[in-house]
Amino acid sequence: MPYMETSGRQGVARYRAPVATTLSWRTLAAALDPELVQSFRVIARCGCFMQAARSLNIKATLLRKQLAQLESQLQCSLFSHNDNGLALSRDGLQLQAQLIALAHERELPVIEQPLIRLAVSETILHDILGRDLVSLLRRNASVRLDIISLDSELSLQAISADVVVWLAGTDSPLPGPCFFTSEPQGLARLDYLPHIAKRYSRVAARPDSLEDLADFMLVQWQHDRQVEHFRPWNNVVDQRLAGVVQLHSYELMLEMIRCSACIGLLPHYMSRFDRGLVALPGLFGQPMQRQVWMAVNADSREEAGVRMIVELIHNTFEERREWFES
Repeated sequence: MPYMETSGRQGVARYRAPVATTLSWRTLAAALDPELVQSFRVIARCGCFMQAARSLNIKATLLRKQLAQLESQLQCSLFSHNDNGLALSRDGLQLQAQLIALAHERELPVIEQPLIRLAVSETILHDILGRDLVSLLRRNASVRLDIISLDSELSLQAISADVVVWLAGTDSPLPGPCFFTSEPQGLARLDYLPHIAKRYSRVAARPDSLEDLADFMLVQWQHDRQVEHFRPWNNVVDQRLAGVVQLHSYELMLEMIRCSACIGLLPHYMSRFDRGLVALPGLFGQPMQRQVWMAVNADSREEAGVRMIVELIHNTFEERREWFES
């Protein structure tokens, strides 16, 4: 017979079904909706609604509704809260045990997620796409993503990927990937200017001619030495007999500009990316420009995961459109 218990401050009576036997648990578990079963198993494994929702790529509110639906069907509470998060109740442990036994009996295969290879120029990955890729992984913890940082034309020529984002001339995507791709798309045109940290230069003391650069240390990312479009800047650096730092790390170059009173060549959007940096226009008579290009591997462009990455990249550049306006 069912028994009656009270809950709440007013002592409202409600009925709770008796705990099922092992045999009836097996029957109940076998008849459950697979989607609800998957949600239950992920919650049990993670012990946290937010982490479980990330793993399933759904909202936490939907996950709570699914658990409530499952508990309503079984007429019992499957989890309890403790200091370490969610823990399986006695009934939850029974259900988990039967689901594990059923899984072994059915020999259910593990669903393998397709591997998506994304190759991105190091500066674009660091400055523009990095944050949105982190957000993607927070929403979908089951994705398999191989992110390749491109720091030279040689690395671009050597890689094979599903999606490639690289920097080249404004009138041509060459040199580009060596494998067969869709027609390259131009995402944004970037102007490059010398930058300095605001805290190290008063407005009146900032250099406004090439001669004024003699009073400042210059810092150069080694990859930029090979870029033909940066010849005006590279000539100034090459003529230096002192007061210049060559770096192989893009992040370290940024840190030198931020913290060491150095001047370095950066995309003009950097003052939006880092409010502590300011561009120094007017030092060079000719513009230094590059174009961001994207191409998709012809063999995998129709795959859902690849389309998801392409859509993310398009959205990111569209949301930051004002960054790229001169």
